[in-house]
Amino acid sequence: MASTIIKDKETLESFRRHFISKKGAISLLFEAFKELPTGEKKVIGPTLNSLKQAAEKKFKSAASAIEAKHVSVTGQSVDVTLPSFGPTIGSLHPLTIVQNKIISLFQRIGFNLVEGPEIVGDWHNFTALNFPDNHPARDMQDTFFVQRNPDQLLRTHTTSVQIAICETQSPPIRSIALGRVFRNEAVSARSHCFFHQLDGMYINTDVTFSDLKGTIYHFVETLFGQATKLRFRASYFPFTEPSAEVDINCRLCQGKGCTVCKHSGWVEILGAGMIDPNVLSNCHIDPEKYNGFAFGMGIERIAMLLYQIDDLRLFSENHLDFLRQFKSVLGH
Repeated sequence: MASTIIKDKETLESFRRHFISKKGAISLLFEAFKELPTGEKKVIGPTLNSLKQAAEKKFKSAASAIEAKHVSVTGQSVDVTLPSFGPTIGSLHPLTIVQNKIISLFQRIGFNLVEGPEIVGDWHNFTALNFPDNHPARDMQDTFFVQRNPDQLLRTHTTSVQIAICETQSPPIRSIALGRVFRNEAVSARSHCFFHQLDGMYINTDVTFSDLKGTIYHFVETLFGQATKLRFRASYFPFTEPSAEVDINCRLCQGKGCTVCKHSGWVEILGAGMIDPNVLSNCHIDPEKYNGFAFGMGIERIAMLLYQIDDLRLFSENHLDFLRQFKSVLGH
């Protein structure tokens, strides 16, 4: 017994079974001890008890030593003989991936990234953008107003940031504003009460609609591929004139028609136009000397088309099964 080597749980169990279990060698010795004469019991008894105590002591000592090998520094039980697991690598959110792509695309052609507050005044969100008081155009965007201060509101578009830039900088101005915006809309597969928007503008002398079209074509072909079909439709925005909405062929159904494109084969990706002279005047920029173009897009809409996602709610519900799909594009 003394020479028995206990090095793992298997040899520990073998030691217990052979020596200190109810059917082990020491138990058998005690059974035989009962049959001895009284005189011999007095001689052998102390030795047999010492043997039993030594066996139990060796078992407990070996068990403690083996257990210590399986306890990590944090106190959690770990089998150190098992293969190690690799580090858990997180993934960028799909909206972050798309934002990074778009920012990089516009920065390469000279646009600067700017940011602004999510709570803004009526002036920056509406009035400076050619929304007169009580004008029906204000009803185009359902707004969350701050209860204690009706002049303050959650911005409905990142165009409010561009007004602040125009008030503090002189042309030429070439900037993109990115951030979260809020509108009092029903949450569905196609709309949400908050989403992320990118707004861009270019103000200089002799800016034309052709410059705007060239910028939009560059954006679409770089992000979606040169084979992407694109069309401009006449539209209305209070802060641009002329105005247009830009559609591309639906990438989810390849133009055949689905619920995302409302079975038209086309999906709107952004609105754009030439900046209204009144907006320039409100920002103390001379409309006789300068003009410019502006555009705005929802990041969720772009991401839905890039990754063929048919439900906008997935971007904000944090389902791990959904988010883990984007590990392959980590860092892009």
